[in-house]
Amino acid sequence: MKRFKITFLLMLGMLATTSCTKDFLDAELITEITDENFYKTPKDAEAALVGVYDGMQAVVGVDGLSYPLASMILSDNAYGGTGNADSFTYQAVDEFDVNRSPTDANLYEPQWIAYYRAIFRANTLLIKLDQIDWSEDMARRNQIESETRFIRGYLYFQMVQLWGNIPLLTEPSSDNIPPATPEEVYAVVAEDLLFAAENLPAVAYNTVQAGRITKWAAKSMLARVYLYYTGYYGESDLVGLVSQSDALAHLEDVIANSGHALVPDYANLWPAASLEDFAGENNQEIVFGVKFTFTSDYDGNTDGNHWMVMLGMREFTSYPYANGWGVTVTEDLYDAYDETDTRQNASIIAIEEEEVPFDNVKGQREYTGYYSKKYAPMATEDGSSLAVELGGTNFMIGQFQDYFAIRYADVLLMAAELGSPNAQAYFDEVRQRAYQNDFTPLAITTERLQEERRLEFALEGLRYWDLLRRGVSEAAQEIAVSTTLLNGGVEAQKTISASNIQTTEGLQQIPSNQITLSDGVLVQNPGW
Repeated sequence: MKRFKITFLLMLGMLATTSCTKDFLDAELITEITDENFYKTPKDAEAALVGVYDGMQAVVGVDGLSYPLASMILSDNAYGGTGNADSFTYQAVDEFDVNRSPTDANLYEPQWIAYYRAIFRANTLLIKLDQIDWSEDMARRNQIESETRFIRGYLYFQMVQLWGNIPLLTEPSSDNIPPATPEEVYAVVAEDLLFAAENLPAVAYNTVQAGRITKWAAKSMLARVYLYYTGYYGESDLVGLVSQSDALAHLEDVIANSGHALVPDYANLWPAASLEDFAGENNQEIVFGVKFTFTSDYDGNTDGNHWMVMLGMREFTSYPYANGWGVTVTEDLYDAYDETDTRQNASIIAIEEEEVPFDNVKGQREYTGYYSKKYAPMATEDGSSLAVELGGTNFMIGQFQDYFAIRYADVLLMAAELGSPNAQAYFDEVRQRAYQNDFTPLAITTERLQEERRLEFALEGLRYWDLLRRGVSEAAQEIAVSTTLLNGGVEAQKTISASNIQTTEGLQQIPSNQITLSDGVLVQNPGW
């Protein structure tokens, strides 16, 4: 009898300044189970679904080069930064050049492993659903399948974006299978998201338990996948399953029927930018968020946002900003904002402009004077880590801010891009929130829409993929830079070569250990 252990972890995001609401997945359960006594009842399926959410949480929150953090660094919005005495791991990623850190042959291995662990959980639940008696609640079965398939599709979408050709598993297997083509992976992604979009209930978002995936999340993610696939691969539709009109119809449904809306003040989306005015992690703008809490430990509980520490100011705290490892924001991004655009101050910690008494330039690599405010580790007024104050093990693994994967602003701008008759109105709605009383209408154009997306979603992990779907060559030209930055307080040349990006086609390094373990079935991506 095969025995295994499933750990269901706390998935509750909260802030000290907000009231404790009963979110989805707000309990911890560790249970020894066997093949013979599990997957027998709908309650078993519910418990397994918690494990699937937990797998997604562990992937998105994984230490180091998580998908959100890597996406920020790969773009033209951030540099690798970190400490002046650190290895050049983040520069190898930032510059698409493993020779910057030749010993880093496994840049993304923790991420790769976490993805396939999460996929295994989803696949296991999906193949076990039919052995449960659902005669009294078939709708619940469809909802569990929908949420599970959304998570699988969401994770495979990230994987195929990062690595291109990856092994595709739609059921548990220990076989050493060759990589699938991107088209095969995208077919599964599209099918999974379509199933969720069609089978999840059409109810207002705020009637669903916080943290659960909704019909509106599935429809919005489907449009994002459509835009990326057709842009990056130059195709007219999403593997024959979703057309432009289909993707737009899904978004128009979200706009008309989901109940989602923009938060009136942009800064209130982000804890460090608004403090007591923070709109909360389950606010009306969040179409899909991955939930985190401060209860991570070193005994296997991985329910924190472990990459946020990378975005903090390098080993320096100044209320409300706590210390971290110093990934830096580019001056180019800061300068891209108009002075009347409220998103600039809400998105970026500007050392000189805010008179932050930062005194660790010598400890910082690639210092620009700018750091992320959207996902900034936070401090208490006495300079302590807020994560630790709440009960976190330490500031490194105790960060608890949810990752906002899809905001309603994205729904509006995607619908505008896809040719909605209301495109100008959607474009204006996003900009009006940003400029408040200084709003001046601008006629929507492709170029303005692209720039608006950069400003609206800066440091949220979308910019890099928005650039790639415009074509690798154009993305390479946008990201390439030759400038002078401060390493340890001393001027140093910073170069990101367009040719490196073109050689890699924007894809990332497959971990060398995984290629070895596959006996060469996996093949390294070009340029790595």
